[in-house]
Amino acid sequence: MKSFSSRITFVSLAALFLVAAVSASLFDDVDLPFDYYSLSCPNLESIVHKKMEEWVKKDYSLAPALMRLHFHDCFVRGCDASILLDHDESERSAKASKTLRGFEVIDDIKTELEKACPKTVSCADILTAAARDATLAVGGPFWMVPYGRKDGTVSMAKEADQLIPVGHELVTDLLEFFQSKGLNVLDLVVLSGAHTIGRTTCESLQYRLYHYNGTKKSDSRLDNHYLNYLDRKCRWASEYVDLDAVTPKKFDVQYYKNLQRGMGLLLTDQLLYTDPRTAPIVTALATQPDTFENLFAASMVKMGNIQDYLSIDGEVRLNCARVNSPAY
Repeated sequence: MKSFSSRITFVSLAALFLVAAVSASLFDDVDLPFDYYSLSCPNLESIVHKKMEEWVKKDYSLAPALMRLHFHDCFVRGCDASILLDHDESERSAKASKTLRGFEVIDDIKTELEKACPKTVSCADILTAAARDATLAVGGPFWMVPYGRKDGTVSMAKEADQLIPVGHELVTDLLEFFQSKGLNVLDLVVLSGAHTIGRTTCESLQYRLYHYNGTKKSDSRLDNHYLNYLDRKCRWASEYVDLDAVTPKKFDVQYYKNLQRGMGLLLTDQLLYTDPRTAPIVTALATQPDTFENLFAASMVKMGNIQDYLSIDGEVRLNCARVNSPAY
């Protein structure tokens, strides 16, 4: 007789196969159209794709940086490019945003699009398309991006600091947060898989290495060899460390395999393998790369469709860092 955990994993695999099989149909349920710019800016996607290839070729780390920028944008006031606004006390100036990068890439794409189709493409749509092409540039899946988002005119640092997860949260906290945005447990585990690429500062994990839960010891969940590596690597808070220690430049399922070995860098990652609501999904995805890619594409479309009712009637900014008229 199979163990309880084995039966859970089997059920999860069956569920994942089912979701993957119908994931294409999920794209029919999005609120935004795919052909929004078909007449007004038909070269939008080719311009974004070309620019992303140029930037990632110069600096590979910009790919995960732009994916992260998109996440931060969508989880505060929806996907309205509020993260791009650059003024005192904007989301961009928040503590949660201090390591965000890639703003210059969006500005470059915006400049090119203003030449091709002036006053037409929103910065929110540019960021969403750039995140898709960033994923593609590092070996991830392609998906069709729905368009028609408007740029918000409000951006507040305090909202970003209150909402954006910082890597210390419990799974219950993350689930409640995702559910508040219309996302579910599967989306949480799948979108966390973006940590298969990218990096973070040692500052964000030093507490796990040197003073976990006030014990002056390390987090016992960490693999001993991995802990020794991190102990040497992270003496200085300003140092960077790869989120995936095995294949840091490849979009794959190694992230989930790492969690099984106690090599989840952030606590929020590692807890996905110890919580009974998420562990079976981690186990299933670790051996199903095609399923992971299909689900990742579907979850990215769902996340990119998060809209705040206050931002729906926004504007198309001429400069992504500033509103067209003072409104904050």
